[in-house]
Amino acid sequence: MYLVQILLPRNDNQGEPFPGKEFDDVKEELAVRFKGVTAYLQAPAEGLWKDSGETDRDEIVIFEVMTPEVNVSNWKLRRGDLERRFKQDNVVVRYLAIALI
Repeated sequence: MYLVQILLPRNDNQGEPFPGKEFDDVKEELAVRFKGVTAYLQAPAEGLWKDSGETDRDEIVIFEVMTPEVNVSNWKLRRGDLERRFKQDNVVVRYLAIALI
Protein backbone atom coordinates (compact mmCIF):
# COMPACT_ATOMS: atom_id res chain seq x y z
CA MET A 1 0.00 0.00 0.00
CA TYR A 2 1.19 3.53 -0.75
CA LEU A 3 0.36 6.95 0.63
CA VAL A 4 0.49 9.70 -1.99
CA GLN A 5 0.71 13.29 -0.77
CA ILE A 6 0.11 16.47 -2.77
CA LEU A 7 1.34 19.78 -1.32
CA LEU A 8 -0.39 22.87 -2.71
CA PRO A 9 0.07 26.54 -1.79
CA ARG A 10 -2.87 28.35 -0.18
CA ASN A 11 -1.95 31.60 -1.98
CA ASP A 12 -0.83 32.56 -5.45
CA ASN A 13 2.54 34.20 -6.15
CA GLN A 14 1.07 37.64 -5.37
CA GLY A 15 -0.14 36.47 -1.95
CA GLU A 16 -3.82 36.25 -2.91
CA PRO A 17 -5.63 33.18 -1.55
CA PHE A 18 -6.80 30.65 -4.09
CA PRO A 19 -10.60 30.30 -4.08
CA GLY A 20 -11.84 27.47 -1.88
CA LYS A 21 -13.49 25.95 -4.94
CA GLU A 22 -10.04 25.15 -6.37
CA PHE A 23 -9.25 22.97 -3.35
CA ASP A 24 -12.76 21.49 -3.30
CA ASP A 25 -12.30 20.46 -6.95
CA VAL A 26 -8.99 18.72 -6.20
CA LYS A 27 -10.54 16.98 -3.19
CA GLU A 28 -13.51 15.76 -5.24
CA GLU A 29 -11.31 14.54 -8.12
CA LEU A 30 -9.13 12.54 -5.74
CA ALA A 31 -12.10 11.14 -3.80
CA VAL A 32 -13.70 9.88 -7.01
CA ARG A 33 -10.49 8.44 -8.46
CA PHE A 34 -9.15 6.82 -5.27
CA LYS A 35 -12.41 6.15 -3.39
CA GLY A 36 -11.31 8.49 -0.59
CA VAL A 37 -9.06 11.40 0.28
CA THR A 38 -7.79 13.18 3.37
CA ALA A 39 -7.50 16.94 2.95
CA TYR A 40 -5.69 19.10 5.51
CA LEU A 41 -7.24 22.46 4.65
CA GLN A 42 -8.10 24.26 7.88
CA ALA A 43 -4.72 24.35 9.60
CA PRO A 44 -2.23 24.96 6.81
CA ALA A 45 1.33 23.82 7.17
CA GLU A 46 4.18 26.20 6.52
CA GLY A 47 6.81 25.42 3.91
CA LEU A 48 10.23 27.10 4.04
CA TRP A 49 13.02 26.97 1.47
CA LYS A 50 16.14 28.88 0.49
CA ASP A 51 16.24 30.65 -2.86
CA SER A 52 19.23 32.82 -3.77
CA GLY A 53 20.09 33.27 -0.11
CA GLU A 54 16.57 34.42 0.80
CA THR A 55 14.17 32.34 2.85
CA ASP A 56 10.82 31.95 1.14
CA ARG A 57 7.72 30.61 2.84
CA ASP A 58 4.33 29.36 1.81
CA GLU A 59 1.26 28.24 3.64
CA ILE A 60 0.36 24.89 2.15
CA VAL A 61 -2.49 22.43 2.23
CA ILE A 62 -1.96 18.69 1.94
CA PHE A 63 -4.05 16.07 0.20
CA GLU A 64 -3.44 12.37 0.86
CA VAL A 65 -4.72 9.24 -0.86
CA MET A 66 -3.96 5.57 -0.27
CA THR A 67 -3.50 3.31 -3.25
CA PRO A 68 -2.26 -0.26 -3.78
CA GLU A 69 0.07 0.85 -6.59
CA VAL A 70 1.62 4.06 -7.88
CA ASN A 71 1.56 4.85 -11.58
CA VAL A 72 4.38 7.43 -11.70
CA SER A 73 3.60 8.50 -15.28
CA ASN A 74 -0.01 9.23 -14.36
CA TRP A 75 1.06 11.20 -11.27
CA LYS A 76 3.49 13.26 -13.35
CA LEU A 77 0.60 14.23 -15.64
CA ARG A 78 -1.58 15.07 -12.62
CA ARG A 79 1.27 17.15 -11.13
CA GLY A 80 1.63 19.09 -14.40
CA ASP A 81 -2.10 19.80 -14.39
CA LEU A 82 -1.91 21.08 -10.80
CA GLU A 83 1.10 23.26 -11.65
CA ARG A 84 -0.93 24.91 -14.41
CA ARG A 85 -4.09 25.25 -12.33
CA PHE A 86 -2.25 26.74 -9.35
CA LYS A 87 0.28 28.69 -11.46
CA GLN A 88 3.31 27.06 -9.85
CA ASP A 89 6.74 26.18 -11.22
CA ASN A 90 6.71 23.00 -9.15
CA VAL A 91 4.07 21.20 -7.09
CA VAL A 92 5.36 18.54 -4.71
CA VAL A 93 3.77 15.13 -5.17
CA ARG A 94 5.41 12.37 -3.15
CA TYR A 95 4.63 8.82 -2.17
CA LEU A 96 5.61 6.51 0.64
CA ALA A 97 5.22 2.78 1.11
CA ILE A 98 3.00 2.15 4.12
CA ALA A 99 1.62 -0.77 6.08
CA LEU A 100 -1.88 -0.66 7.53
CA ILE A 101 -2.22 -1.91 11.10
